[in-house]
Amino acid sequence: MSTNANKANPMKVITGPDTRWSYANVWEAKSINGGTPKFSVSLIIPKSDTRTVAKIKSAIEAAYHEGEARLKGNGKSVPPLSTIKTPMRDGDAERPDDPAYANSYFINANSATAPGIVDADRQPIFTRSEVYSGVYGRASINFYAFNSNGNRGIACGLNNLQKIRDGEPLGGKSRAEDDFDTDLDEDFLS
Repeated sequence: MSTNANKANPMKVITGPDTRWSYANVWEAKSINGGTPKFSVSLIIPKSDTRTVAKIKSAIEAAYHEGEARLKGNGKSVPPLSTIKTPMRDGDAERPDDPAYANSYFINANSATAPGIVDADRQPIFTRSEVYSGVYGRASINFYAFNSNGNRGIACGLNNLQKIRDGEPLGGKSRAEDDFDTDLDEDFLS
């Protein structure tokens, strides 16, 4: 079923289950630099997930071809794909000091509408503490061409998210469930 859906839209990708979510602003839209508030997530994709990486490259190319008129704009020709901004970036090159991005690519995906969020059994997740920066899961994303204010390229839209498993929280903040996982108060009056 999903294979047919992806054939219908070559610009849509479902990432592999080892994709890690970072900067997960998926419950409330946030404004960046005074722009329109959006829901967003940075998807960290291991370089070893060659299947997802290949699907993303193919979807970026499809978005480029579908959006050639938009990319051309008022210019005489469509800029080569290799010269425009694309959303898949190399974590080793762009975030060398962040171990979460080591041996990975990353894509920043966003949307004006809230993503649907489900668990591994495809049941909706409503508890905000279940979804945080550091969890692993799949993401439904789509790629499209843009040409705005002199910037041209391919962007990534966020559709839906499926949490597969917990991961070490990113950003240094511990989760309440982890802080209070024992009945003993080791620090009390010590």
